[in-house]
Amino acid sequence: MDSGTVFDRILPLALCLMMLGVGITLKRGDFTRILRQPRALLAGIGGQLLLLPLLGALLVWGWQLPTSLALGLLIVTFAPGGVTSNMITLLVRGDTALSVSLTAVSSLVAPITLPLLTALILGLAQMDATLAEFPVLPSVGKLVLVSLLPVLVGVWLNERFPALCRRLYPWVKGFALLFFVAIVVALVSSRWAQLPALLGQLGPVVITLSTLAMLMGAGLGRLAGLGGQQQLTLAVEVGIQNAGTALMVTAGILHNAEMSAAVLIYGVLMQLPAFLLILVRNLPGLLPGTQIQRP
Repeated sequence: MDSGTVFDRILPLALCLMMLGVGITLKRGDFTRILRQPRALLAGIGGQLLLLPLLGALLVWGWQLPTSLALGLLIVTFAPGGVTSNMITLLVRGDTALSVSLTAVSSLVAPITLPLLTALILGLAQMDATLAEFPVLPSVGKLVLVSLLPVLVGVWLNERFPALCRRLYPWVKGFALLFFVAIVVALVSSRWAQLPALLGQLGPVVITLSTLAMLMGAGLGRLAGLGGQQQLTLAVEVGIQNAGTALMVTAGILHNAEMSAAVLIYGVLMQLPAFLLILVRNLPGLLPGTQIQRP
């Protein structure tokens, strides 16, 4: 199977399954609960959609990265994290209900903001040819179809058939992971010769960006007067991005291999600061019987 087939067919299917997996873990209350925590909502959404892209822009400018790599990193900063951030929040013993609620809100917003912000940075980078091949409204429609709609379907299923969703979740997650592995393999094989150089170029800036993003999220929580668990949650929510959604733009719509490689490298290396935080929070020993709790 060639890489074009992977990105045109397998990638939308993988993203659809990933977002369906997010949806069947959510309930309508997750969308409304966050409105009762306006400080947490403003801090989380502001960090994810405004401050993180600004931080990314400052870092790629300071590192003077090649344009395509810089744009790839910026595009992934436009894609707030999904269920991965929920699980990491659980492991660092943060506020999992807040994490799930922020995921619910960002899953509604990102399919619209991601293409709009992408078009903006393509214009600012004077990549007129690429921008001309990036139809904004059809791109919004495509992302709504493969990411927002599956979330809403998943929420409906979870409201109507919660027991079925609990049984389906491991299968949905497993197939999404299988398809995503196929995408990663296609990306890595297409850029195999350049991978060491790309890691050398992007590794330091990605680690710096993801680490500062987590610190910024915690700082926003502190400024908003939130508790320690909520500060940890914002650290994870701002620092962990949804590489699958970003790949939908760079590989599935723009068909740009360098941008996609930057997204992939960010998707892998952003886990390192999160893993370190998990270790620090659990040095005395992991809590037995821990699970995601809903209020």
